[in-house]
Amino acid sequence: MTDAQHPRRAQGFRVLRTAVSLVLRNLLFTVVVPGSGAVYVPWWILTRGHRTPKPVEWVAVALIAAGAGLYLSCVWVFAVVGRGTPGPWDAPRRIVAVGPYRWVRNPIYLAALLVVLGEAWLFLSLRLLEYAVAMAILFHLFVIGYEEPTLHRRFGEAHAEYLRTVPRWIPRRPRRG
Repeated sequence: MTDAQHPRRAQGFRVLRTAVSLVLRNLLFTVVVPGSGAVYVPWWILTRGHRTPKPVEWVAVALIAAGAGLYLSCVWVFAVVGRGTPGPWDAPRRIVAVGPYRWVRNPIYLAALLVVLGEAWLFLSLRLLEYAVAMAILFHLFVIGYEEPTLHRRFGEAHAEYLRTVPRWIPRRPRRG
């Protein structure tokens, strides 16, 4: 029998294929983008000149873990609610205003900053702190110059309402309603 004769099986296969595709696309994004910005580049900064970095402030691992947890939460809602990835080339198909995105519009960038700031603290690295400041500036410029105008064109009034009710960078308790 063909899939046309078994619509439930065909539908189940499509759902499974979509889920696997979302997992693989988000995994690829995670390895390439945050993996580069929050792991590879900081490690390169720390080891430049053939130095061996030594962790000093172990309490900073909590900040790194908080950033990683926030990142994973963001990816989860992008995949489950938005049916896409955080990458602009594979953006969510619908506006994501749940989970951490109810508190702040750009939690994924804040997550990356938490990780890099945690690494700077862990290794007491001024150069990593400078890198985090540069990241914050670049994130802001990207958000206001590309991301927000693109999302407004894509989602229209729903995005405009989101901009009115959720702050860009400083998390705020979501309003009831």
